[in-house]
Amino acid sequence: MRRITLADRLRYRFDNTISRGTVALIGWLFVLLLALVFASSLVVYTTGVAPEIGGRRPGFLETLWLSLMRTIDPGGVGGDKGNWPFLLSMLAVTAGGILVFSTLIGVIFTGIDNKLDELRKGRSLVVEKGHTVIYGWAPEIFSVIAELVAANESRTSACIAILAEKDKVEMEDEIRERVGSTKNTRVVCRSGAPIDIDDLELVNPNDARSIIVLPPEGGDADSRVIKTILALTNNPNRRKEPYHIVSRLREPENLSVARMVGGNEVELVPVYDLIARITAQTCRQSGLSVVYTDLLDFGGDEIYFRCEPRLAGRTFGEALTAYENCSVIGLRKTDGRIELNPPPDAEVSAEDALMLIAEDDTTITLSENSDPEVAAGTIRNPPPRGQKPERTLVLGWNGRAPTMIAQLDRYVPPGSEVTVVASEGAGLSTRFDGLGHQTVSLRAGNTTDRRTLDRLGVPSYDHVIVLSYSDELSPEEADSRTLVTLLHLREIAERSGRPFSIVSEMLDDRNRELAEIARADDFIVSDRLVSLMMCQVSENKEYSAVFEELIDPEGSELYLKPADEYVEPGVSLNFYTVVEAACRRGEVAVGYRVEAEAGDPRKSYGVRLNPAKSGRIIFAKGDKIIVLAES
Repeated sequence: MRRITLADRLRYRFDNTISRGTVALIGWLFVLLLALVFASSLVVYTTGVAPEIGGRRPGFLETLWLSLMRTIDPGGVGGDKGNWPFLLSMLAVTAGGILVFSTLIGVIFTGIDNKLDELRKGRSLVVEKGHTVIYGWAPEIFSVIAELVAANESRTSACIAILAEKDKVEMEDEIRERVGSTKNTRVVCRSGAPIDIDDLELVNPNDARSIIVLPPEGGDADSRVIKTILALTNNPNRRKEPYHIVSRLREPENLSVARMVGGNEVELVPVYDLIARITAQTCRQSGLSVVYTDLLDFGGDEIYFRCEPRLAGRTFGEALTAYENCSVIGLRKTDGRIELNPPPDAEVSAEDALMLIAEDDTTITLSENSDPEVAAGTIRNPPPRGQKPERTLVLGWNGRAPTMIAQLDRYVPPGSEVTVVASEGAGLSTRFDGLGHQTVSLRAGNTTDRRTLDRLGVPSYDHVIVLSYSDELSPEEADSRTLVTLLHLREIAERSGRPFSIVSEMLDDRNRELAEIARADDFIVSDRLVSLMMCQVSENKEYSAVFEELIDPEGSELYLKPADEYVEPGVSLNFYTVVEAACRRGEVAVGYRVEAEAGDPRKSYGVRLNPAKSGRIIFAKGDKIIVLAES
């Protein structure tokens, strides 16, 4: 057996020291340089071979300084004078200095290059406070970042920290290409696994204002979201205060598990339920998707909460006209309950918070006009509303279709029909039990084939819904099919001269923009709405309950109703009059839609949400009032 000698031990310790990296190498080179300078200076000083300077021989410290200068400046040795032992000593220390310093330069450059590689890997800790953390990478991340940038415009400095299983440089390049300028918001990317407890801490969630968890693409997306939430909430190094976590799930059956894991720290957006409800509502009301998008994004009007002690003791109906540039839509009670469109005679207490639609929180100010002008003579009485059965055509299929048809059943009158046409095997075996107002028939067919659409007699339907084949195809392929179907439908509508509403579901927001070359009544509902809602809830946790109430068929929802049912057409009046007309019916008017501008995307397809109440307007045939009502 080989015995371990002292040399082996010294070599082992030296190897361990060197393996520690650039700092250890620099330290050893400095030790070697000092040893060389000290040895040379000691030899020159003790032998007395150094030439006299100013009539005297230099001392040891001065000799040490001369030797050190020779290592730093090799050119100095050429000007040395003295005997050969001194010159050879200076030559030796200069040669040693060249060797040491050249090695040192190489080590420093290598260390800098390694450090840059390490930084490019995105493994350093994010030292931010009050920032927004995003875990995961998904196609909607660009919409999320763009909306958060818009939300942060009123802040002096803001930060978004992203952790995903993707190269840091690639993430930064894609964000720069797809989002563009982030203005006063810094976007910091880190590479790591969102389900790993150690990697989660790279973006400093303990000091974050809110956390957004994006599910990855793939079949196990929901399980990875739940794992990330579990890793956050059960991290032994987590903060004591509750997190504000926002995420979305695709499968409704996973909601209970995620809520059990996250408790009151997580707000979940159910994708299938949300898209299904909005699709069911917008297919019956042209322009409603524009209203929802305006409410959800940070570029237009948004929902705010405001306590107004000066309105305490007044009724909700009186509060409707208390603001010139804001639309009151409900109350948040002291126990946290959300009441959208309460009765006009409901009393507002000092502890209640008003829910308002406003352009910005800085525009929320009470109107100085306590008695606004209302043209009472132009207000019309509600006409009798007779409902006739509706026919709806669904083209395409995905997992959201059964939920959407079930939601549609809660809006249509009895005797209505739904016809579903999809590719062979795509949901054609689905059973629809429990429908009370409509019957469902299923047919196999190619929804992109013009002959199939012609045989269906599309103009005979009141509403057409084009669903994406998102369960079978990639987003790009699914959107391509949807776009082809949509163009066929538009041509059929123009040729027949019989109008019918169209809702088209797109997955990629870029394809949605491409689809908007069609007329404005081709409303696109995509996962972007889910992303917008996640951003809103990340800014304010209470928005989750508001939007849940807003799309729930049991309460008050948004409707676009004919303007001539509320006020006289062709008469100049202000929006105070429209608010009063809606209030008399137990509704809240929040805007209107001009039919003449319905085809102009630059004018938001004619939608005017939260208009100035004193502004004058003349309603024409086809114009609509946007109201919050129970039916």
